[in-house]
Amino acid sequence: MSTPASFDRDIAASEAGDGQVVASYPTYADAERAVDHLSDSGFPVEHAEIVGRDLRLVERVTGRMTRGRAAAAGAASGAWFGLFIGLLVGLFTDDAVWVGLMLGGLLIGAVWGAVFGFVAHWALRGRRDFSSTSGLIAGRYDVTVANAYADRARQLLSSLN
Repeated sequence: MSTPASFDRDIAASEAGDGQVVASYPTYADAERAVDHLSDSGFPVEHAEIVGRDLRLVERVTGRMTRGRAAAAGAASGAWFGLFIGLLVGLFTDDAVWVGLMLGGLLIGAVWGAVFGFVAHWALRGRRDFSSTSGLIAGRYDVTVANAYADRARQLLSSLN
């Protein structure tokens, strides 16, 4: 596993021309399948990269956010947090007290989560009345390989298609 500093050095080295594009694919799954094929063929895949090109940020709107929905979402996450705290405190008790601690933590977490969710949405004063998810999508995915291994990778990938 790379550390962030070594990963940055690796990216800088690949951008400096230390590798060649051996194949391009329209989806990440196709590029992943190609690298998996290289791996299955005994290719040293530590010299390969999947590089997303033409990146776009896509935000999908999932629904309208009302104060009630904000409070419900806050209550749900607060309940999980309260349950977690109740479980942690319950580790240091005996008998049936831990059940009360878990339920108490769940209820207190849900109430405070609902309050915080409601107040947070109210504080925005209608500037963001929707919920969404976002992600990066690439226009294409290039499989690049270090120069010394590029011909072998192309040969192996030609048998994939």
